[in-house]
Amino acid sequence: MKYRYTFLLIAFIALLIGPGRLVRATFNLPETSAQRTIWITYTTADGLATNWIWDINIDVYGNEWFGTFGGGVSKFDGATWTTYTTADGLANNIVAAIAIDASGNKWFGTGGGVSMFDGAAWTTYTTADGLANNAVNAIAIDNASGDKWFGTNGGVSKFDGANWTTYTTADGLANNAVTAIAIDNQSGDKWFGTDGGGVSKFDGATWTTYTTADGLASNIIAAIALDVPGNKWFGTYGGVSKFNGTTWTTYNTADGLAENHVYAVAVDTAGNKWFGTYGGGVSKFDDVNWTTYTTADGLVNNYVFAIVVDTTNNEWFGTMGGVSELLTLHDVYLPVVIR
Repeated sequence: MKYRYTFLLIAFIALLIGPGRLVRATFNLPETSAQRTIWITYTTADGLATNWIWDINIDVYGNEWFGTFGGGVSKFDGATWTTYTTADGLANNIVAAIAIDASGNKWFGTGGGVSMFDGAAWTTYTTADGLANNAVNAIAIDNASGDKWFGTNGGVSKFDGANWTTYTTADGLANNAVTAIAIDNQSGDKWFGTDGGGVSKFDGATWTTYTTADGLASNIIAAIALDVPGNKWFGTYGGVSKFNGTTWTTYNTADGLAENHVYAVAVDTAGNKWFGTYGGGVSKFDDVNWTTYTTADGLVNNYVFAIVVDTTNNEWFGTMGGVSELLTLHDVYLPVVIR
């Protein structure tokens, strides 16, 4: 009977993945648990531009967009891979950040400025247009106003579609090397992670900076994410710090985190927090327990720079060795008539 249920589970997986989707999958189906995890890996052998992934985003049609180190941008629609490079209009083939606006335009932060792709034409913005610096590390879009915020090596630039405004340490920013941005859609506050200066919050008028002196694990910030209750989670070079607006809490390897250099943070629909680390794989935290996934489990590479959760609550991990998708399923027991 066990084998019949396994067959049904695999059939269900095939339906979930969808027709025509070319995958190479590593299956992890523990007999003792109702929960099943399936790892699917994508590399250059499948169509990915390069195996070093800096960022991932997913559009409303379910297409995955991958920013790579040196290979440009790869799009995956579930069956076909398409790569865009400087030959197509991308500003630079090193792509560190991807954001998608309400109109479906894709914004790419590169080593040579910002490129916007509307599905047909490319538009690039550089310091000549008003961008603070052409090395763009992070992008966030304000849902309320539509303003685009760019974290660069020379400060933060805001673009409202017509005008550019730049903020630097002269205005109150902690450090001009801005590595991460998150926007609190409830309050409108913008949060900026920097490379050595800690975290700065901007409410539209006033700047507030938080450092290790306040409770931050490290002043080098690589990632920021917000959960539904409004907690801010910071991936740093000294572990993960959570800020609830009043109190700081830090988690590190002593608590169960895989590695203290945290490059990516994401929150899934169940409220689990996912942390991509530098060499330790991925750690999941459900606010009580820690679970770590590495190459031993099916992750393609233990150096994880990007995490995104899709609409079906599957996690995508961008690593130094390709992309891994983690599907988590539960047994589906269907009636079976044995004659």
